[in-house]
Amino acid sequence: MIESIINRVSCGRLEAPAPSKEHLDLMLRAALRAPDHKGQKPWEYIVFEGEEALSRFGDYLLQASLKDNPDLDEDKQEKIKNKPHRAPMVVVAVAKAKNNPKVPHVEEILSAGAGVQNLILGAYDLGYGAYWRTGSLAFNDHMKQPLGLDFEDTIVGFIYLGTPSVELKSKPVPEVDDFVRWG
Repeated sequence: MIESIINRVSCGRLEAPAPSKEHLDLMLRAALRAPDHKGQKPWEYIVFEGEEALSRFGDYLLQASLKDNPDLDEDKQEKIKNKPHRAPMVVVAVAKAKNNPKVPHVEEILSAGAGVQNLILGAYDLGYGAYWRTGSLAFNDHMKQPLGLDFEDTIVGFIYLGTPSVELKSKPVPEVDDFVRWG
């Protein structure tokens, strides 16, 4: 597993097939093993797969965009609406606000982020490509209502999953000494 962690790369060029139900289940099991202060389990993963579900998610993205910018031209609207179709599956990763006075929400967000890392490592290990996207729509409060989220919840990313349509290219591994100092 350490080799997968060191060598994992993102892949923005994804096609069908998406992860199978069995593989997605394994990936989500890995996500649910993220560190979690006080055992709050502050995670929710919303899966969009298939033409109808991806189109519905595209509608959510467009409606949220239009609430912030009602003057979007038709080309930009179409581009936003088609974003989910860049992969056969999109998983919305959410940090649920548990409102525990001993666990600040930032710790729930960090836990959900660790869960996403586990999920994409699992995808890589199983031979799938993954791309963790955020951008302004991940932080747009108008996305919460159509996704059934509470206002205090935080979207930590849109995880695009599928089969790489290009050869994955390794990236240089950073030198440890460039990022670590001893106190």
